[in-house]
Amino acid sequence: MFFVFKLTNMTVDKSKSTAILLIHCPDKQGLLALVTEFINSNNGNILYLDQHVDREEGLFYMRVEWDLANFNIPKAKIKDYFSTLIAVTHQMTFELHFSEEKPRMAIFVSKMSHCLFDLLARYTAGEWNVEIPVIISNHPDMADVARRFDIEYHMFPVTKDNKVELEAQEIALMEKYKIDFIVLARYMQIISDEFITHYPNRIINIHHSFLPAFIGAKPYHAAYKRGVKIIGATSHYVTTELDAGPIIKQDVARISHKDTVNNLIAKGRDLEKIVLSKAVSKHIDHKILVYNNRTVVFS
Repeated sequence: MFFVFKLTNMTVDKSKSTAILLIHCPDKQGLLALVTEFINSNNGNILYLDQHVDREEGLFYMRVEWDLANFNIPKAKIKDYFSTLIAVTHQMTFELHFSEEKPRMAIFVSKMSHCLFDLLARYTAGEWNVEIPVIISNHPDMADVARRFDIEYHMFPVTKDNKVELEAQEIALMEKYKIDFIVLARYMQIISDEFITHYPNRIINIHHSFLPAFIGAKPYHAAYKRGVKIIGATSHYVTTELDAGPIIKQDVARISHKDTVNNLIAKGRDLEKIVLSKAVSKHIDHKILVYNNRTVVFS
């Protein structure tokens, strides 16, 4: 059984300098009051607050964002103050972020452009507070797209024989560009466990099915063969188990016996790009908490 309580669901003015706290801990009475009192007593103006209590697991989850304009504690000291005064005592695991931070995102893509174009369109339109300094591929096909958007493009033709070597080069490149998270925009390669350990809960994939149905390759063909009446798309964090990471966003489209495999693929591509972009938005806005291979995705 799950309970979600929202104090506010306001649109935050992105011109403001804000702090964002993501918290999870064992649930008990008074946690919400403790956190809000910490902010209010130090002259912080709360702009957004959302919480979730998992009664079955006995866990409390919270996201709170507040204006730093008149906040009494210097930004560099907030983490230490919150940890000492509240978090340690109440066994809180927390993340602290600031709105001025601009995460750096790398896109991995193979030959299909629909997700890539959607991501880059949102990026150039200024929808996201993010930098995209590099696009990685195992094929040359998307190089012209990268040039059109003035983004560096690097090709690593990964095979079973050279995978270890080339992934090491990719990791080095991620470090060079100071990449914070990676988006797999229909990147048709299985990433190694070694690579994933460098970016836990920071690699976002789009899978072209409504997981856990039809994992692996050619899910549209499998859906057609099975005769399903809906198809879906799932965006999730990548883990060492194929297509089984914490799910961030899903959506579906209805189909019928009249639809061919090609119809399914065409309808699915619209789902894929929208679902992936929504998941990326939530990640950029620090609205996701991962627990037990599941997620709390705040509004």
